[in-house]
Amino acid sequence: MASYTLPDGSQVKMGASLDSKIPVTAVSNAAEAVCTIAAAEDLAAGDYVIVDSAWLKLSGTVARVKSYAGTSLTLEGVDTTDTQQFPAGSGGGSLQKVESWVVIPQITAFESSGGEQNFANVEFLDDDQQRQIPTSKSAQTVSITIADDPAAQHNAVLKKADASRAIRPLLLALPNGSKILYNGYVSFNPTPTLTKGNIMTVKASVALVARPTRYET
Repeated sequence: MASYTLPDGSQVKMGASLDSKIPVTAVSNAAEAVCTIAAAEDLAAGDYVIVDSAWLKLSGTVARVKSYAGTSLTLEGVDTTDTQQFPAGSGGGSLQKVESWVVIPQITAFESSGGEQNFANVEFLDDDQQRQIPTSKSAQTVSITIADDPAAQHNAVLKKADASRAIRPLLLALPNGSKILYNGYVSFNPTPTLTKGNIMTVKASVALVARPTRYET
């Protein structure tokens, strides 16, 4: 049976503060990647971390901690079994825990653009037809339209991230319990848009530095 979800009741949060970076000495090739850190840290299952890795396919990803004990931490749902994309023994880097979040309320639109597959055209001398092979995917951006409320708490977080050209995580919690995590450069325009008969709104956007991560619960 087909299943459908309405977005009504969704909540959006942005990372307001990040903890210090934790060095990662190794990342395993596994269905759920295991990170080895140098010493015990203030981490627990359910925490969200930003991964910085020598593996470009992994770097910038926001992931949830599935389990943590001593110096071993498992990244929930992060599959690194493909050694072509994740060469064994070279995935070290760091983790950064999202320490606190700020809710962005009164959102009227949450839109995604980009992420389309790009192709290279291939044409041979002895053929009369071009062919396409997939290359990279286009850059992806999330755009958020927010009711204008200059006194709201989220404004300060958005303004600070915009001014410092900071990369910040974004969490979209859907009413069915699913969660989608994004990470990217934040832009914020606090100048409201005015349309007769409609509420005033402002715009924020996140230019993604990694593919989103989705958890069904």
